[in-house]
Amino acid sequence: MADRSADWLDQALRDLEQAEESRRAGRHEWACFAAHQAAEKALKGLNLAVGQQAWGHTLTRLWAALPQRDWPLDPPADLEDRLRLLDGFYIPTRYPDSYPEGTPGEHFGRLQSDQALLHAGVITHWVRAAVAQLR
Repeated sequence: MADRSADWLDQALRDLEQAEESRRAGRHEWACFAAHQAAEKALKGLNLAVGQQAWGHTLTRLWAALPQRDWPLDPPADLEDRLRLLDGFYIPTRYPDSYPEGTPGEHFGRLQSDQALLHAGVITHWVRAAVAQLR
């Protein structure tokens, strides 16, 4: 299996850029979803960097799938809580039936997208630095 971790990490950065563009445009539901995607792709890249492939979309499970190890850089503080927060943006940011009424665009605002971008940025940049140290 070829190591495609760099491709996953590059796409994670593009997703993070998309999240920022969506936030600026006032599409906060898409900012939150793109932030989740950035973290997901970063974690899949980290899994590949340690020699395994991970499947699924649940960030906490992608993290738990990694072998227990001493990372070259300490993981971000409260990493699992950051992942849990972002996991909450996977489905309700996209589907109207996640709510009793209204669209996801009505239920997400700047506070959510600010938090999503903060946590996804911390995770994505840590993963990139950790992978660089692993090589």
